[in-house]
Amino acid sequence: MSAVLSSSAGTTPASRSEGVWAAAWRRFRGDRVGMVSLAIVAAFALLMLSTALGLVAGDWQAERGVPNAPPTFIGPADKQAVEAIPVPSGPNVDISDVDPLAPRYAEWAERAAKLRTAELERQETLPFGGDRLGRDVLAKAIKGTEISLFVGVAAALLATLIGTVLGALAGFFGGKVGDFLEWLYNVFTSVPDILLIFAFAAVVGRGVESVVLILGLTGWTGIYRLVRAEFLKHSVRDYVRAAEAIGAGPGARIFRHILPNVSHVVLVQLSILVVGFIKAEVILSYLGLGVRVDQVSWGTMLAEAQTELILGHWWQLAAATLFMAVFVTAFSLMTDALRDALDPKLRGAE
Repeated sequence: MSAVLSSSAGTTPASRSEGVWAAAWRRFRGDRVGMVSLAIVAAFALLMLSTALGLVAGDWQAERGVPNAPPTFIGPADKQAVEAIPVPSGPNVDISDVDPLAPRYAEWAERAAKLRTAELERQETLPFGGDRLGRDVLAKAIKGTEISLFVGVAAALLATLIGTVLGALAGFFGGKVGDFLEWLYNVFTSVPDILLIFAFAAVVGRGVESVVLILGLTGWTGIYRLVRAEFLKHSVRDYVRAAEAIGAGPGARIFRHILPNVSHVVLVQLSILVVGFIKAEVILSYLGLGVRVDQVSWGTMLAEAQTELILGHWWQLAAATLFMAVFVTAFSLMTDALRDALDPKLRGAE
């Protein structure tokens, strides 16, 4: 009888509960909206990598069309004749009195004809239109994906990392560590964000990396406050005390036990920061503190589109807005689906 029991016990596989991340991925795969959003975000990430390697939109600076070329579906602009400005005439009127440079026009035109070796043929229309220099707006929007996504995602990850780590330490340990971090938090929140951004910009200079550092070092306070509150609540719960009783150290309790249960809060704040930092890059580029003039981003396109919009040339604004809206919406829906997959309340309902 004992042999039979031992044999059956040896052939029965040990049951193992599903991990937190494995269960979250299983629930996430069941969300169609989340999977579609993940595919769109992955497509934007692939587009960013392709532009960084020069495989796509490498010639975005080429002047392919006429200045402010309209989109192809609108058709070429109507060439209206411009009436000449009436010039005074008469026996006592000298043309040089009206325009002192008039006698030189013929000479300059002759010199220009000699120096002009070839005239590049420019297109009357472009797929998404052209800017004031005739550059393809679609190529600019694709190239702008590289900088805008890198700035938004990298800065948001940096701010999320700083806020999560500091919030976890303040909420878990408390005491002098918590007091010092609270003092640091109060210092950052007591200064207006725009002044902090200007101060960091004056120190680190201008460029893509500088924008990431500026936004990351000034945008961690919101997620710090929420993560600290969550760790204060979870650090005294039974499952954390049980982990401490079986010998789990502070690092294991913070990152293996508590952090997965508050990750939905982190993901929501990450989504908000990505959206906010992409918008902040627009403001910094408009103020001259963003990317360099030889680079393009959605922010620089929106800044350029302000003067073009007055003249009725709306296509650069529409292209940058469309790309930004699609990515921001897909990223927000993806992080919402991840939050639902990691929510402890939903895990408990299964």
